[in-house]
Amino acid sequence: MSRIFNLISIQLRKDFTAYGGISRLPLRTICCTSRKHAEEGDASSVLGKRWKDTADTVIIGGGCVGASLAYHLAKSGMKDVVLLEKSELTAGSTWHAAGLTTYYHPGINLKKVHFDSIKLYETLEAETGQAVGFHQPGSVRIASTAARVDEMKYQMTRTHWHVTPQYFIGPEKVQELFPLLNIDKVLAGLYTPGDGHIDPYSLTMALAAGARMYGAQIYNPAPVTGLSPASDGKWDVQTPHGTIRANRIVNTAGFWAREVGKMIGFEHPTIPVHHQYVVTATVPEVKALKKELAVIRDLEGSYYMRQERDGLLFGPYEKMEKMVLQDSWVRDGVPPGFGKELFESDLDRIMEHIEMAMEMVPVLKKADIINVVSGPITYTPDLLPMVGPHQGVRNYWTAIGFGYGVIHAGGIGKFLSDWIRNGEPPYDLIECDPNRYGKWTDVPFMCAKARESYGFNNVVGYPKEERFAGRPTSRTSGVYELLKDKCSMGFHAGWEQPHWFYKPGDDTGYKPSFRRTNWFGPVGRECRLVMEKVGVIDLTPFGKFVVKGKDSLKLLDRLFANTMPKVSQTNISHMLTPAGRVFAEVTITQLTPGEFLLITGSGSELHDLRWIEAEAAEGRYDVDISNVTDEIGVLGIAGPNSRKVLQKLTDEDMSDAGFKFLHCKNIQLAGISVRAIRISYTGELGWELYIDQKNLAAVYQAMMEAGKDEGIDNFGTYTMASLRLEKGFRGWGAEMNCDTNPLEAGLDYFIKLNKPADFIGKAALQEIKAKGLKRKLSYLSVRTDDVDPEGNETIWHNGKVVGNTTSGAYSYSSQQSLAFGYLPLELCSVGQQVEVELLGKKYLATVIQEPLVLTEPTRTRLAKKAKAKA
Repeated sequence: MSRIFNLISIQLRKDFTAYGGISRLPLRTICCTSRKHAEEGDASSVLGKRWKDTADTVIIGGGCVGASLAYHLAKSGMKDVVLLEKSELTAGSTWHAAGLTTYYHPGINLKKVHFDSIKLYETLEAETGQAVGFHQPGSVRIASTAARVDEMKYQMTRTHWHVTPQYFIGPEKVQELFPLLNIDKVLAGLYTPGDGHIDPYSLTMALAAGARMYGAQIYNPAPVTGLSPASDGKWDVQTPHGTIRANRIVNTAGFWAREVGKMIGFEHPTIPVHHQYVVTATVPEVKALKKELAVIRDLEGSYYMRQERDGLLFGPYEKMEKMVLQDSWVRDGVPPGFGKELFESDLDRIMEHIEMAMEMVPVLKKADIINVVSGPITYTPDLLPMVGPHQGVRNYWTAIGFGYGVIHAGGIGKFLSDWIRNGEPPYDLIECDPNRYGKWTDVPFMCAKARESYGFNNVVGYPKEERFAGRPTSRTSGVYELLKDKCSMGFHAGWEQPHWFYKPGDDTGYKPSFRRTNWFGPVGRECRLVMEKVGVIDLTPFGKFVVKGKDSLKLLDRLFANTMPKVSQTNISHMLTPAGRVFAEVTITQLTPGEFLLITGSGSELHDLRWIEAEAAEGRYDVDISNVTDEIGVLGIAGPNSRKVLQKLTDEDMSDAGFKFLHCKNIQLAGISVRAIRISYTGELGWELYIDQKNLAAVYQAMMEAGKDEGIDNFGTYTMASLRLEKGFRGWGAEMNCDTNPLEAGLDYFIKLNKPADFIGKAALQEIKAKGLKRKLSYLSVRTDDVDPEGNETIWHNGKVVGNTTSGAYSYSSQQSLAFGYLPLELCSVGQQVEVELLGKKYLATVIQEPLVLTEPTRTRLAKKAKAKA
């Protein structure tokens, strides 16, 4: 059989060579009549309409994503919408896509995108009159190993609290949905009704028809030749037909997105990859079926398969060492005129997967191939798209880097439309924030990660997953070289940061699992270190900004719900959205009058900076905002002996009276200038030390030497996560985000509704408070065995889904699993029992009083009171 495939491959290569290496293969036969009418409509509208010289929103790129955004904006009431397509709609990656649609996504937030897409596609034909060729036979993800079964159970508990139906099914049900399978290889399946496939061309034409119906203008061919920002935040969009002045521009240009970005100085980390799929002729066993086959995804074989008329279509994701990047386009740009062309196919490259598909679906062995499609699809380093406004320039938005554009198009169009219209994202989607990348995302890194992401398309999705291609980047802290061989590193916004440290006898290295694994014991050791002695942690990945100037206090009072700290003092503050949801959590220190240091999480750096810069520009505040993230390193020192260690290295009074909690001082530590803030996310006695990167190693080594008698050692972020949960500390992105308000998250202490400043979200929060809450963050003790909650698990009560966890960890101090979770108010009382689902099993959980362990400042204060009374 392999010989036959090779012969076919050779013949196809000859055919391709005759066309100079690219081909315009016929791909779709569905909906030919509707396509013909749509093409005629496009041809008549090339320049036969009045050119608009102003627009509210200009969308650059006419694939399914751009058409979806035009449709949603226009339908929502924004009539002044213009879409510019350089050649013809669907040119690029859309027209040749396999068109798969699924409710499933291993993440949490993108499930909402998939849901919105499918619900739109179900009604779009009736709304627009344009056939879309939507088939919904359902889909099954196939588990053929024990690890895959665990993965499916893991995903089930992350799905129950969402609206999408999903079922863990046995081999019999799998065979019922796809009777052509070799069922001996199947252990279980993850079944999602309503999944299927759609004709991408017809979908795009329907979205375009809907956009026009609601008032949007679509111009093609209308390539963008230049982009010029105006001082008022607007854009001049230049084309051969004239210039449009736009309030905002949205880059939806597919694999041309990088070239559009270069027009304004951005090097977007997107790269085309070659993806192949194979279409067979009629298969008698398929033709004899009475209903359409479900789409299958054989995870171990790393391919998808669906019915195409009376034949089969299947597409593999080959391993990273075999896959092909079109990296010449990154270097030289997309060839002029490329749009509806294909690459030369290479069946040899995917033969391993073809043979696995034949074993799983034996009828494939006799099938004749009639088409091999090898086309460009766009990847980002982590395979997730870049969606939203971009930091560094005003009113420039992106919706680019879609490896799965068809299933994302409908939902992303709605998501962006809602954000543009309302001034805030409709829900949290920070994993797709374009600002998660920065200058450290260079071409070698992008290429290495794109290879890895493509090859890892169907790897087992473990919690706490790490991927190692392209690492380290240029972002390494001043202590990286000292620590890299002593620990298991994690990747945080380009930085390497220790997760946990090795000792002799430990089972070292990255060994992922759905259950407790090799780091469980060592993290307990580190927790005891911090609770009983003193530990040091590298916190350099924090995002760090300095805000100063005449209007700095006024700007920050507008942005944050807390009052601003006094000079040399620090507090925790939150930026809210206009609807009163938590956009960011930031540690703020007033260094000198009117000069503030803002600290945020590594993953929020440019996300938060963009929000701050946008408000400063919109309100015309006289401020200077500097991003000092890369210049300043940070070491955390925590534990009962931390004061003793620091006191050995400085003449500054480090006593409780001399250096109070949440105070900041510039001190000399081992003769090196250090900005010290008395704060620790561990909840123990501790300081964060802000140091020039070049001096970070010297300070670290001085502390380690000075702390020998105090038992000093290193600890990592896994220990920090356990200790913060014991103290009841919330985390942004878990307990609070753009899906939650600060009152339900238990952040009342940090929200000053009575402060004079009209901070963003204040009115909305007052309304939320007046109406009353429907749910509340609760603190749970979970009776587990060898598995601990991670967050996003389903919470049950009396057989019904009542909430979800937000984060979880094992408490080494109390020898129990802990979790935060949102519950309805009637289930929030201390002592209330619920169940938390982990790997398919429901574990008893009890609402307990928080915190489980008092923080060091609280313990010290209570001790002083007790002593005074005595």
